Order: sequence, then C-alpha cells, then structure tokens
Amino acid sequence: MRVIVGLLLMLLWPAQAMASDAQIIVNADAQVESLSQAQLRRIFTMRQRQWPNGLLIKVFVLPNQNALHQHFSKSQLNMFPYQLERLWNKLVYSGLSERPVEVYDEQQMLQLVAQTPGAIGYISVTENTSGVGVIKLAISEEGDDE
Repeated sequence: MRVIVGLLLMLLWPAQAMASDAQIIVNADAQVESLSQAQLRRIFTMRQRQWPNGLLIKVFVLPNQNALHQHFSKSQLNMFPYQLERLWNKLVYSGLSERPVEVYDEQQMLQLVAQTPGAIGYISVTENTSGVGVIKLAISEEGDDE
C-alpha cells in the first residue's frame, strides 16, 4: 500500500510543480517592463493587439489541459480555460481576431517568444530564461488602464 501511495505522489509531484506560479515573458522587441493585470487580460483575450511602441502582439499559450495554463488562466486572468476558449472561438468565427498560437510545452513557448517580435507568453517561475532574449514582466494589480 505504501508503494502505491509513494508512486501516486511521485506521479502527481510534476503536476504540482507545473501548477506553480506562472511568469509572464515577452520578446525583448516589445520594449515593455511591466503590465497591469487589466492589460494582461486584454492581451490574452485578444482585445489589445499592439504594444505601446506599435509592434503587433503575438500571443502564445499552452494547451487547455496543461496544469500551468489552467493555473495561469485562473490566477492571472481570473478566467477558466474553457472561458478563454469560448472567447477565442467567438472572435475567430466572427472574423474579429485570430486565436493565440498554442505550443506543446514550456521549452517551445520560451523558444518561440524569444524568436517572435512582439510575442508574449508564460512559463513556470522555475524555468531558466538567461541568454534567451525574453524579458520577465512585472504584473501590477493597480493601473486599470481601461
């Protein structure tokens, strides 16, 4: 019985680690250092399409089933992943916007954000970003900027 419990804990541990705090990353060309929570929500709901310097925003997300995506959606955007999905589908089907680009894992997220001008995404805080060409953003709760 202890072996089974130990195995279950070992299997669940990576999921717990993946669900740790999400770190927002942007391509260095975006020239931003911080965002308000309202700006972050507008970006990930595809309502804000340009950075202040005029560069188009390219949004990258993990799959809905990913523990980090679920945590990010709930904690940073105050939305469930299915709500984001519905919103993106509505915007696409009405011809108003495109869906974010879905990536397979955090390594692909980091690589594509670093290579894509104007890109934004998120990774776990434990992920190493040194020498990759991305900026970790500070998110503030104030400064609604609506």
